[in-house]
Amino acid sequence: MTLKPSIGDGSEPAWRKSSYSDSSNSSECVEIAPTPNTVLIRDSKEPDGARLAMAPDAWTAFLRFAARR
Repeated sequence: MTLKPSIGDGSEPAWRKSSYSDSSNSSECVEIAPTPNTVLIRDSKEPDGARLAMAPDAWTAFLRFAARR
């Protein structure tokens, strides 16, 4: 298992925070970094911690599911 997947060329992916993050406490949110073959997900409070890698189709399905909640 890889705890810190990268873009594939060793460079750090471009992370962005959720538009739903609490603006009063910007360190408490989820960040994602789309790459050519995966969507990386991490906790913004632990930027050097473990990262979850999902296939783009799985990420899209998750977003559809979450939007219905």
